[in-house]
Amino acid sequence: MSNDDGYFAPGITLLAEALRRLGEVTVVAPERDRSGASNSLTLDRPLSVRRAANGYFFLNGTPTDCVHIAVTGLLDFTPDVVVSGVNLGANMGDDTIYSGTVAAASEGFLLGIPSIAVSLTSKEGKHFESAIGAALELVERLRRAPFGEPVLLNVNVPDVGAAELRGIEVTRLGRRHKAEPVVKMQTPRGETAYWIGPAGGAADAGPGTDFHAVAQGKVSITPLRLDLTHASQLGATREWLSK
Repeated sequence: MSNDDGYFAPGITLLAEALRRLGEVTVVAPERDRSGASNSLTLDRPLSVRRAANGYFFLNGTPTDCVHIAVTGLLDFTPDVVVSGVNLGANMGDDTIYSGTVAAASEGFLLGIPSIAVSLTSKEGKHFESAIGAALELVERLRRAPFGEPVLLNVNVPDVGAAELRGIEVTRLGRRHKAEPVVKMQTPRGETAYWIGPAGGAADAGPGTDFHAVAQGKVSITPLRLDLTHASQLGATREWLSK
């Protein structure tokens, strides 16, 4: 297990405790909040792995670092599954490009391990049990019925009680409007500093998207791939280069 909120975040603690019903759980997570770290690997310095009093491993790197180091050096076995989360806040649509939660699962996928990113779609964190229930169901299903090929699942769970969930829907990623402008501020030294502005609202949120499913009170499950090739533009690019 890993996350991008840090090894001390309630979401990872609650989910790790629940997953221990199904098997052995090793937690390797960042020492601090690394939200928005995306798929970055730390290559300019060595990384230190420490162990907290609760047995969790934590390191001074990114979520991708955590999973990469765990699978390629820290553990003496290959995990059956990588689970990232539970993230506090949605990771839908364009969020997946920047998300450290999704990145941790993506690294597991790249290393050939079935991987799941789990997010609770609010910042209040009132109903972690709903996201944990969805994660348990998926991990158990992978054990009972292996997918048959590498799989990367992005899961978003409405922050409502389990009894209020209206089922599960397999979705595609929606799209957001462009981000809001940066927020300017003055430092005590009179220098201008900037906060990255909030994400844009949902633009493509129609039926079949993760935004739509969550708005309907459903758990959204989106299978992701990491091939960034724009296949439909291959011919157009060759034609453009021939001009």
